[in-house]
Amino acid sequence: MEWLKKLFAPVDMTVGRPWEDILIFTVPMLIGNIAQQLYNTVDSVVVGKYVGDNALAAVGSAGPILNLLIVLFIGISVGASIMVSQYFGARNREDLSRTIGSCIVLTGLASLFVMVVATMLSRPLLVLLGTPDSILDWCTSYLHILFLGAAGMAYYNILSGVLRGLGDSISALVYLIVASVTNIVLDLVFVAQFKMGVAGVALATVIAQAVSAILCLWKLARMRDLFDMKWSYMRLSKMHTMNIIKLGVPSGVTQAIMSMAMLVVQSLTNSFGEQFIAANVIVMRVDGFAMLPNFSFGTAMTTYAGQNIGARAHDRVTQGAKQGTLMGLGVSAAITAGILLFGRSLMSIFTNTEALVEMSMNMMRILAVGYIAMAVIQCLSGVMRGAGDTMTPMWISLVMTIIIRVPLAYGLVYLTRSTQFPQGRKECIFVSLLISWLIGAVMTAVCYKRGKWKEKAVS
Repeated sequence: MEWLKKLFAPVDMTVGRPWEDILIFTVPMLIGNIAQQLYNTVDSVVVGKYVGDNALAAVGSAGPILNLLIVLFIGISVGASIMVSQYFGARNREDLSRTIGSCIVLTGLASLFVMVVATMLSRPLLVLLGTPDSILDWCTSYLHILFLGAAGMAYYNILSGVLRGLGDSISALVYLIVASVTNIVLDLVFVAQFKMGVAGVALATVIAQAVSAILCLWKLARMRDLFDMKWSYMRLSKMHTMNIIKLGVPSGVTQAIMSMAMLVVQSLTNSFGEQFIAANVIVMRVDGFAMLPNFSFGTAMTTYAGQNIGARAHDRVTQGAKQGTLMGLGVSAAITAGILLFGRSLMSIFTNTEALVEMSMNMMRILAVGYIAMAVIQCLSGVMRGAGDTMTPMWISLVMTIIIRVPLAYGLVYLTRSTQFPQGRKECIFVSLLISWLIGAVMTAVCYKRGKWKEKAVS
């Protein structure tokens, strides 16, 4: 049983070969991210197959609002993960304990805020975005259930971030697989058996996320050899809370910017009707899986950089950044090839409508090469965040989305209006996204090379 104990032990990424540390940490996290992506994907497959294309469009239209209103959780998670990794690398037990305690309390307060405010705002936002009347009620009920059950979502994402900061990506993986299986079973029971429709998939997701959150909390409570999880630490320590907020706010703002851009573009998407909304949902679900290696490598680079910055091993940070980015590029190139070869089969999982499959595949071809650019963005941004520089990735994201992506989407659609396409070309929405990714990759590489991030360590 010694090997099993070692498997679930935190990984010290300050020793050994950098590429090996990064890969060992990334693989279980990638599997876990795939399992997490199954939440939304299974929701989409089940409603698409058992309820219809309009229900599929409803789940997708609710997504940008959901992402916008959970930015608090994302900010806390990133800030906590950076601080935990640096204090762990520095072997600072007291500050590590106070950081985790502050994180748990802060997450509870953020959950209450989202439960109240987001539930009230969801329907007005859907109306503001011009959501078709045919799917408005479904979208509203889906969001209400998810926001009322926000605590499970919050605690899983934030506590798994703490585990990753400690170098433990295996536990988060196991708990997420348990939750994913729970989610799939409940989806089928609530929708296929009890005919609960869109509300059924939302309820299944809430229950599954609560299960994963409880398991993460249980794991942390057992890690007494690394930190103290006492009631005396379950309070908002001023210094540690401010550091979490200082580091987390730029990442939360980054997510908010991206979500607001998605909302603005969603309004443009809605103008093309229910079928294009459904096609957009399918593309975004496949896109979600295609992005997972990039996100996984990016998170691994944050933990790797954080631990080594905490240990003052700056040369290892630079060495690992190069090796991790090269691995990310290789995996993204393989994924791009896979999408181009087998994309149609992936699209047909979500719907039996051939026209919808064809439209989705056309859009996916436009995006495919962009995943290679996103490997650069995620890996190098992960290094900068791990060092404590969360502002630079935020500004890059702002330029990518607000200055490039949104104006370009509306501008290209406007410029392509014709007798054949009175509303403009639908493809322009995805062309604008591809261009923003390519420019973002160049900006990220330049900012990383300048090296200002090396001065930002918090430990």
